[in-house]
Amino acid sequence: MLKKQKELAKRVKKQDDLITTYETAVSWYETNKKLLTNIGIAIAVLVAGGWFYINNNRTNNEKAANEFAKVFSYYDNGQYQIAIAGLPEKNVRGLLAIVNDYGSTKYGNIAQFYLANCYFNTGEFDKAMEAFDNANVDAPILETSRIAGIAACYEVKANFADAAKYFEKAGKANANDPNTAEYLSNAARNYARSGNKELAIELYKLIKKEHSSSAAARDAERYLDELRG
Repeated sequence: MLKKQKELAKRVKKQDDLITTYETAVSWYETNKKLLTNIGIAIAVLVAGGWFYINNNRTNNEKAANEFAKVFSYYDNGQYQIAIAGLPEKNVRGLLAIVNDYGSTKYGNIAQFYLANCYFNTGEFDKAMEAFDNANVDAPILETSRIAGIAACYEVKANFADAAKYFEKAGKANANDPNTAEYLSNAARNYARSGNKELAIELYKLIKKEHSSSAAARDAERYLDELRG
């Protein structure tokens, strides 16, 4: 009899535990169902927003590409001021307007890169550096050129130490870049001008070793002789 009572008590306790667990869950849901509903709405909004963003970004990128195609010939012909400002009378928008309207897109960033080149070629070096710094280009050869652009801005502003660092970074970023030896040579020149002859010598030796067929390698020996005195 005692044994049956104990078994009954265990079953009752288990049922009570289940009921308590259920009631706790129900209570939590009742307390938090507004939060859960809001989370569900938020997720739905995020999904919808993500879809809208992707499609909107694609549309804007296409617009940026079309605008860039219209203005690029002016850049290519060295008409940098026109490339920056555009020709409204010919329905040609400038690189600055493209960047302002579509700067977060792929072609908006490419426009930013060419805008930086325009500023550099018109002597607006602070604007050029800012534009180079803001450009986000995914093509390796454009990226190394962007880094070298920052280096060139530092050099023209007589900050030879930073110019050397950025030229070296560009020279070591992409082994397949045809300008690699030139970037390294520029880095060596700026290291020398900043007083760091050891690093300059090291880079000239690297150019001779790894880029022996380049024009930079042909000049490297002469620069080495000058540095060694």
